[in-house]
Amino acid sequence: MNDTNQHAPDFANSAVESAFAAFSAIVRPQLLQLRQLVFDTALQLPQVGRIDETLKWGQPAYLTPDTRSGSTIRLGTPKEGGFALYTHCQTTLIADFRHLAGDAFRYDGNRAVVFEGNEEPPLDLLRPLVASALTYHLKSR
Repeated sequence: MNDTNQHAPDFANSAVESAFAAFSAIVRPQLLQLRQLVFDTALQLPQVGRIDETLKWGQPAYLTPDTRSGSTIRLGTPKEGGFALYTHCQTTLIADFRHLAGDAFRYDGNRAVVFEGNEEPPLDLLRPLVASALTYHLKSR
């Protein structure tokens, strides 16, 4: 069972809300669960501060503008179908997560964890990846 205990905020950015509305009905619920996971995880990490939800490359993106603690997280749909949680490809986030999670997930190189369209994302297992992305720049300080 997935452990999300908060409610994601309403959309403050109408372009992001429109991007979610444009996702197919097959993947939209799962992408909204991943959105919820980002906000829930950020609330558990006070050093992260405010999350800015915006669009990058036409996809919902999550940044830590006040603290600059994190690397951008994006949510979207790969060309091959399904949905994905993306991280910056020039970080070690996916490689580090793959080392922890192994073959429990499908990966798109060093940039994403990908899922089938009707697959339920295992939020509790993804939480360490999201937490690492939200605190990525704190490790080098």
